[in-house]
Amino acid sequence: MKRLLSISTLAAAIFPVVALATPVTGDQEITLSGAGSSDKDFDSTVMAVQGSWGQYLSEQSLWGIRQSINIRDDEGDDTKFDGSTRVFYDYHFGTGNTRPFIGVSLGGVYGEQVEESFMAGPEIGIKHWVADKTFITAMAEYQFLFESGSEADDRFDDGLFLYSLGIGYNF
Repeated sequence: MKRLLSISTLAAAIFPVVALATPVTGDQEITLSGAGSSDKDFDSTVMAVQGSWGQYLSEQSLWGIRQSINIRDDEGDDTKFDGSTRVFYDYHFGTGNTRPFIGVSLGGVYGEQVEESFMAGPEIGIKHWVADKTFITAMAEYQFLFESGSEADDRFDDGLFLYSLGIGYNF
């Protein structure tokens, strides 16, 4: 028994458990995500870039601003740009290196292919810290567009899903 305890203690000293630091109250984070698609002949290409800045209100609560830019290039047509700017709030679960989150966002969409309007919706995602302050993130958002508050209830069923994969850094 004594020998097992000695070996266990030695193994614990040689192979320490790696625990990465997740954010604490007051920490900030930035993220950069992207997506894209093309048809088989590359005649129609869509690319999206998304960035965000946020600040932790607690170890679980994050609020911030998210900016998306979408670029569409169709053969024989001018390149078109669209964007959206929104405020978000996310709640993170757990305390380990992998933390799922849920949240909401509210903002506006604008550009050459969309009618300028307000947008809102829920979001869900996951973050996994791969280094002390660096993480990868995946997120799905449901966005619905509306012109006024009274129209928001009617338009919820006419939304769309957006997906993103990216990297982030806490500071």
